[in-house]
Amino acid sequence: MSDLPVFGAGIWHFATYVDRYATEGYGEPVGLLEQIDLAGSVGDLSVVDLNWPFAGFDGTTDDVKAALARNGLRAVAITPEIYNKDFIRGSITNPDPAVRAQAIALLHEATELALELGCDYVKLWFGQDGWDYPFQVSYRDVWKNAVDALRELCSAHPEIKFVIEYKPREPRNKIIFPNAARTLLAIQQTGCDNLGVLLDFGHSLYGLETPADAAQLCIDAGKLFAIDVNDNFRGWDDDMVVGSVHLVETFEFFHTLRANGWDGVWQLDQFPFREDRVQAAKQAITFLKAIHRALDALDEDALAQAQSRHDALAAQKLVQKVLLSSMADALDD
Repeated sequence: MSDLPVFGAGIWHFATYVDRYATEGYGEPVGLLEQIDLAGSVGDLSVVDLNWPFAGFDGTTDDVKAALARNGLRAVAITPEIYNKDFIRGSITNPDPAVRAQAIALLHEATELALELGCDYVKLWFGQDGWDYPFQVSYRDVWKNAVDALRELCSAHPEIKFVIEYKPREPRNKIIFPNAARTLLAIQQTGCDNLGVLLDFGHSLYGLETPADAAQLCIDAGKLFAIDVNDNFRGWDDDMVVGSVHLVETFEFFHTLRANGWDGVWQLDQFPFREDRVQAAKQAITFLKAIHRALDALDEDALAQAQSRHDALAAQKLVQKVLLSSMADALDD
C-alpha cells in the first residue's frame, strides 16, 4: 500500500457545541488546551487548524505551543474569527469603513500568529460577508471591497498562503463566495499567487456541486491549497462524520486528488454534537484509510476505459468492488 496521507482536524472538532435549542452546550465546556489534548489522544492526527482569537483562553502562545508539542501535533492553519457578532454586516465587505479596517487588522494579526506557529496557511471563511434580501447591497461594491481587501492582505504576506473556504449560505442567506467558480474568479482578480481555495467537501455537497468536479476545477487553476472533509444530507451543512452518507462521492473526490498528484492534508471538519469526539475522529480516519486502500486497489486502466465510453454501470462496478472490500478490511483491522 502507498504511504498514508497526513491526517488533520479543526480543533473545534473537540470543543463543546451549542445551538439555538441547547444554548448551554452539549456537554461540559472544553478549554483550548484540553481540546489539543483530546486531538492528541486520537493517535492518527498530525496537524490541527486553530481558531483565533483563542476563545475563553487566558494563557499564552507558549502554552499553546507546549500543548501541541506534548501531543505530537503541529498547527497547520489559523482560522481568524471574522464571522462572529462583531461583523454581523460583513467583515471585509462591511458598509462601515471602520469595521472593514477592523477586520483587515484582525486578519493581519492572525497571519502573524500563523507565521509564529509555522502554519501552512491562513483560512478565510467569510460567513457574514454577503446579503439576505434582494436590493440589500450593491453587488459591485461588495465584490470590489472583497477583492481589494484580499489583494491587500495577501500582498502584505507573500511568505504564507491564504485559502478561501467557500460556502453557499449560513449565517448569511447568500455568502459572497458560494462555490468553486466564483471563488476562483475572485482569486484571479486579486492577482495573488499565494491565495487559493480550501474545498470543504460538505460545503460542495450542500452547494449542489459535484465535489470531485469542483476539485478538478480548482486543481486545473492551480489553486487547490487545502481540503476539509465531512458529510451531510445535502440540505444543510451538517458536518457529519466523513463517509456517513456519500460513500461513492467521497471516494470519487479522493480519486480526483490522487489522479492529479495532490498530496495535501486530509483534514476533518466535523461537529460531533452528540457523539464522542475522539471516537468520531478515529472512525473518520478508519474510513479515510479505507478510501486510501481502495485507491491503491482500483483498476485505473479499466476505469479509464469505462469513462471513455461514459459507461456508468461498468465504472460503478469497479468502484463498488474495491470500496466495499476495503471498508470491510478496515473495519476488521
